[in-house]
Amino acid sequence: MTLGPDDLQAVALSLRVAATATAATLPAALLTALALARGRFWGRSLLDAAAHLPLVLPPVATGYALLLLFGHNGPLGKLLEPLGIVFAFRWTGAALAAGVMAFPLMVRPMRLAIEAIDREVDEVGRTLGAGPLVRFFRLTVPLAAPGVAAGAVMGFAKALGEFGATITFVAAIPGETLTVPAAIYQATQSPGEEGHAIALCAISAALAVAAVVGSDLISRRIAARRERG
Repeated sequence: MTLGPDDLQAVALSLRVAATATAATLPAALLTALALARGRFWGRSLLDAAAHLPLVLPPVATGYALLLLFGHNGPLGKLLEPLGIVFAFRWTGAALAAGVMAFPLMVRPMRLAIEAIDREVDEVGRTLGAGPLVRFFRLTVPLAAPGVAAGAVMGFAKALGEFGATITFVAAIPGETLTVPAAIYQATQSPGEEGHAIALCAISAALAVAAVVGSDLISRRIAARRERG
């Protein structure tokens, strides 16, 4: 079955949403991973639980919470709307929902990569007079690069396939919030559209496989560059 303009628009929107969600979430995920891997502070367990909450909550519940917070009548929505920042029923809201759902999958590999770094490396940097920011950007980030890359790609793949929280928060508006997962759902609810749904599923699977393969290639390239260095 050939795909129509609406389907191609849904694919383009899904890629846009996933890329935006990943780019916006990456810094927060990296800092959270650093805090959980290296931090020793009160509330660390609460931070760990909060970071993984979207992973265990039903996606619909996460989407509804976002709607209550960032909707037109929500406390954060009312605060941001005068500034021209609107999430409810906009593609930006789809990116927000996708980023929230992808967050735990991004934090996990980054945290493991940071924990695998020998603490003596950071101590040597401190002994040589490097400040916290210098050690973070010159030592921690390069050494944890494979985990950061893996987390980013996993987050992108998750954001690409996000459905429950997104449709609850921003619905499925053609050209605005109708992503590939929402288009697949609509096709499954329409008689005679089985072929359409299968074609969209094939595209979604191909994009996800490409993301995973890309993650493996990036990790290998980083590892090879490190060995040469």
